[in-house]
Amino acid sequence: MDRRSFNRRMLVGGAVATAGVTSLSLAAAPEASTAEGPKTAPAGGEVRRIKMYAEKLADGQMGYGLEKGKASIPGPLIELNEGDTLHIEFENTMDVDASLHVHGMDYEISSDGTRHTKSHVEPGGKRTYTWRTHAPGRRKDGTWRPGTAGYWHYHDHVVGTDHGTGGVRKGLYGALIVRRKGDLLPDKTFTIVFNDMTINNKAGHDSPNFEATVGDRVEFVSITHGEYYHTFHVHGHRWADNRTGLLTGPEDPSQILDDKITGPGDSFGFQVIAGEGVGAGAWMYHCHVQSHSDMGMAGYFLVKKADGTIPDYEPHHASGAAKKSADSGASKESKESGADGESEASGHEGHEGHG
Repeated sequence: MDRRSFNRRMLVGGAVATAGVTSLSLAAAPEASTAEGPKTAPAGGEVRRIKMYAEKLADGQMGYGLEKGKASIPGPLIELNEGDTLHIEFENTMDVDASLHVHGMDYEISSDGTRHTKSHVEPGGKRTYTWRTHAPGRRKDGTWRPGTAGYWHYHDHVVGTDHGTGGVRKGLYGALIVRRKGDLLPDKTFTIVFNDMTINNKAGHDSPNFEATVGDRVEFVSITHGEYYHTFHVHGHRWADNRTGLLTGPEDPSQILDDKITGPGDSFGFQVIAGEGVGAGAWMYHCHVQSHSDMGMAGYFLVKKADGTIPDYEPHHASGAAKKSADSGASKESKESGADGESEASGHEGHEGHG
């Protein structure tokens, strides 16, 4: 199903082959498109309900999922529109305390997801976290209050230490996008997390690749966790250093980047047209700290021709390392997936992931 024709949707993807559901859009139906342009985000204001689970994975790592047994790293990508409220019924299936702590949202202290506020969840327990969003506007004193729209993220805050160091290290994190009315909607979204010396908790030459076709509108969400500063760089594509990564017009003074320094807790995002001006190819993305990229913090943005081929691409590292998995991280295949989203009276636990 083409993104330009579906309504509220549950979208699936996977950072690992057995990940299960990793992408959930709670955005309302996009506004009608015209022949001149893509779909845009509508106004928010709806109340959504979902279930989320914290689970231990077979390899000893941890993940969040929308169904039991289908946790992934990164966790589900969640989309909202400014003005929406999200209630998350969170269940901890692990044998240690866990939580959900979110960046960028409005929430009461009871939804902080920290131990000192007693808003964590004990093994086998449940708790509802409520995240709210708002549109920009003037305060009573006349000053301007910014809206919630942006590229944010969520993570555990109690596993290992009271700051969730163990949980984040093991994979308890995910991306969250809040859109403003009129924001352009992408065809695909990919989440890339630099976590210590891994990408999406994959080390060395097992870093994930991300696939698109020339002309697709592709959105990247970049998050950094762990102990190190990194630089996110992607070959052949550029973006604007502002909220959306897009220029608003010819007079927009935003700096154009293809490399951005990120520190632990940072997140940003942007959209590009895959292969625009450069064509198909295996376009590398990596941390531009030289020692980090040399140690394997690199992968490929695989931009295919219309016939599915990628010029000069060999799916093996030059050193002869094993073939990379061609998964799509915490991707949402928004041109090919779609289902009804959440309403105030019901919650959706997810659909099958991809292998």
